[in-house]
Amino acid sequence: MPDFEIAGTKVKAGTRQIVDIPISLLSNHIPVNLTVNVVHGKRPGPTIFVSGAVHGDEIVGVEVIRRVLKSSVLKSMRGTLLAVPVVNAFGFINHTRYLPDRRDLNRCFPGNSSGSLAAQLAHLFLTEIVERSDFGIDLHSAAVDRVNLPQVRVNEDDDAIMEFAEAFGTPIILTSPLREGSLRQAGKEAEVPILLYEAGEGRRFDEMSIRAGVSGVLRVMRKLGMIAERSIRESRVKSFKSSSSYWARAPKGGILRTFNQCGDFVNEGDVIAAVSDPFGVSDVEVVARYAGLIIGRTNLPIINQGDALFHIASIKRSSEVQERMDAIETNLQSDPLLDEDEII
Repeated sequence: MPDFEIAGTKVKAGTRQIVDIPISLLSNHIPVNLTVNVVHGKRPGPTIFVSGAVHGDEIVGVEVIRRVLKSSVLKSMRGTLLAVPVVNAFGFINHTRYLPDRRDLNRCFPGNSSGSLAAQLAHLFLTEIVERSDFGIDLHSAAVDRVNLPQVRVNEDDDAIMEFAEAFGTPIILTSPLREGSLRQAGKEAEVPILLYEAGEGRRFDEMSIRAGVSGVLRVMRKLGMIAERSIRESRVKSFKSSSSYWARAPKGGILRTFNQCGDFVNEGDVIAAVSDPFGVSDVEVVARYAGLIIGRTNLPIINQGDALFHIASIKRSSEVQERMDAIETNLQSDPLLDEDEII
């Protein structure tokens, strides 16, 4: 098995090494790096990257990657894992989604080596990490003051990547169009399939979201043949699938009272929240336009007219929807995927 070379550093087979790839200097001359933990197996296999904090305040992925790197199953891993827990170090340090130039890194791909700071970072990540890989998993969470049900998003009409999304094992899989400048779009152009994982809330850790992310990453590695099948079990419950979703928005400004949580199924016409004035004189109901599963919601009780309140994925009603969701949550909470000393 040959050495794995990245940014001028050679990593020997059967070893791991943290490699710092220079990005820039801060104004006080402190260097900022794109740091990758290279886990290079003893035996040949695919190369996969797992990235977190592309948006600097979305930190669930950072903990997911930390736990994956602690897993004992990596000791006998085939191929190579490129783990980048913090892609956007600038936003991560400042607890913000953006870079110092106020650009969203996930709208700047494929980037430019002589462009803006965001464009340079996008170009560096694409050339040093993505284009060296056969597969990628990009870990995200909801924006600040919102929360997402664990979910995977994949390209439309891509049966091959759908199989990996099913292996990941989140409660729901969304097929969604590619956005201009996104990492997923850049991956498609580079012929590197990328799963996008969304779960939890910005600036917060959420145990269910972290567990779902860890188990999902390892299951994908299992499907790629990087990990022995006996090491990681398949998901016990089949994911829901949806190709469309919508946001239920605030009919007016005021105080929000919500009646449903992420993971609840709602029918068309169900009252899912109410908005009142601070005096309680008037109440306006928030009604579900279509039936579906709540996959995201705001955490803010103080809202303005037009604010996004509930993200609802369209799925057909069936008698087993809530039973399946309960089984998924129970599975995530009790999943002994890792020993306790591997998590802490």
